Amino acid sequence: MRILVTGGLGYIGSHTVVSLLQKGHEVVIIDDLSNSQLSVLSKLEQITSHKVPFYRVDITNKSLVKGVFLKHSLDGVIHFAGYKSVGESVTHPLAYYYNNLVTTMNLVELCLNYKVNHFVFSSSATVYGDGQSPLKESMPLLERSNPYGETKAMCERILSDTAFANSDLCVTLLRYFNPIGAHSSGLIGDVPNGVPNNLMPFMTQVANGIREKLLVYGNDYPTIDGTGVRDYIHVVDLAQGHVAAIEKQSKGTSVYNLGTGKGTSVLQLVHAFEVENGVKIPFENVGRRAGDIASCFADVSKAKNELGWVAKLTISDMVRDSWRFEKNRNQL
Repeated sequence: MRILVTGGLGYIGSHTVVSLLQKGHEVVIIDDLSNSQLSVLSKLEQITSHKVPFYRVDITNKSLVKGVFLKHSLDGVIHFAGYKSVGESVTHPLAYYYNNLVTTMNLVELCLNYKVNHFVFSSSATVYGDGQSPLKESMPLLERSNPYGETKAMCERILSDTAFANSDLCVTLLRYFNPIGAHSSGLIGDVPNGVPNNLMPFMTQVANGIREKLLVYGNDYPTIDGTGVRDYIHVVDLAQGHVAAIEKQSKGTSVYNLGTGKGTSVLQLVHAFEVENGVKIPFENVGRRAGDIASCFADVSKAKNELGWVAKLTISDMVRDSWRFEKNRNQL
């Protein structure tokens, strides 16, 4: 298949490009570089020994995206290109609603116009709100959340309704849990702009001396050690879930959780990092963060049964690969 990957130079997108190419698919990348680096393109080519067509395009500009559809005979789209910071979405809601909804609507309209019948959407476990774990795909979408979570839920509804109205369209909604880790080459990984919003890149920057200490938000949750529990999944496993999804799509809408089905607390992750990498992580317990819940992990049986996909890499793999990438960044 020839797959258009939007946001293909970003963290999850770049790893998915590698997995697609390794499975024999062709890839075209669109990315506006608002939360990624052009240097990732050469690293993808170094890892895969493939030249990948790349277009720097803002997907809210439908005419520019149309040009890519006209130039390449596409079979499918995997759509990663969206704003993704919960906190930023609260302070800049209009930007989040505009970007995340308009990009999705532009892409799916072009897919209908050019008979591109495979569409995989990068969604999030955020759509479950504070539902009781393990979270199942059959659970209702959240009633209210932050603007980021709302955009994911709205995009899911837009795509589902469009697939219902267009019988040839295959839509897959992939609800991520907490991707961490990096490619084993150490060439690509998570490089957030500014202060990291997520735990692992913040932790690796502490280990690397960029940050003084890790801030642990809340230590009084009803969990094994009082810190929040999340379902961490290696980004390479997550990428391979996208390949399985687009290869096994059927008409209509399908929804899958992508996680490990196991919860790990913040302090358990810190301990695993220290043991695996021999690096001490100083941390400070601070108050709970607004909107955080105690525990969130997936029921992953549906993806296993229908896609034949399971996460294989361990927490040790995740923390080792994350640290390798962070150290390697100093030398690139």
